[in-house]
Amino acid sequence: MKCRTVALLIAVAALTSCSAESVPPPGTAPAASASAAAKAPAAGAPAPSATAALAGKAPSGTLPVKVRKLRLSRGADRPLPTTVWYPATGKGPYPVIVFSHGLTARPGDYERLLSRWAGAGFVVAGPAYPHTSAGVPEFNVIDVVNQPADASHVLTEVLALDTRAGDPLRGRLDEAHVAAAGHSAGGITTIGMLSGTRDDRDDRLDAAVVLAGRQVLPIPFSGPPASVFFVHGKLDRTIRYADGLAAFEAVPWPKAMLTVPNGGHVTTDGKDFNVVATATTDFWRWSLYGDAAAKRRLEGRKNVESDL
Repeated sequence: MKCRTVALLIAVAALTSCSAESVPPPGTAPAASASAAAKAPAAGAPAPSATAALAGKAPSGTLPVKVRKLRLSRGADRPLPTTVWYPATGKGPYPVIVFSHGLTARPGDYERLLSRWAGAGFVVAGPAYPHTSAGVPEFNVIDVVNQPADASHVLTEVLALDTRAGDPLRGRLDEAHVAAAGHSAGGITTIGMLSGTRDDRDDRLDAAVVLAGRQVLPIPFSGPPASVFFVHGKLDRTIRYADGLAAFEAVPWPKAMLTVPNGGHVTTDGKDFNVVATATTDFWRWSLYGDAAAKRRLEGRKNVESDL
């Protein structure tokens, strides 16, 4: 954990200017045992894999989306209010994605993208982190070191709704197919969930999307294979394109990268939205539902490098 913390300190130091290009309108570390407990799969559960047997079929059309708020926390000093976007209809089961926002942003800043994913048949949970989200009383960029464990905890809490009597998501969550995604510092958070020691790595993840993120050196990707899709603007001045490309090249598993030629740090809104939303949705459909046609569309897209 100490090595990981030092590496993260170095990486997030470069992010102190992220708020300048955040998503419009803005864009004490826990014990290792607690982190491990929050993300531990059920006893005897198989190791997740992007090629594992799939529980459901991807919806053929766009589903209506509902939004709900959850009051979650990881201990008294780490509140994690979480917004959940989910399909309003259908029995599912639907794969679950935990999404991490960038510095000085909120989950709702990404609603256009996250509701697009939900309408395609995914349950998306977006926590607001206690020291890096917009409007927090004690902003601290270094707290990014704690966010991978936060995201894993949120994933655990949301998956538990599948067995909670009376919950709208009871029996509708695909606990065997889960993923993580994030933008900027949230991309670093997502990579953190795929890296490091056994206590750091969330072994439940089948797939991940990293939007304008970078690898935390020298911590390697580790654990069971997970398919990873990177999206990065060539003109990003906050996290350099070269750093995103280096992270892509370091992934030892199935991977792909969408380069946005004229994109900056934020490609989840504005002129780049449709390209990014369509490509990421196709990636989710393939990696979490096994949709072969979605994979072909993704690999046939301009500016996508693929090793899926």
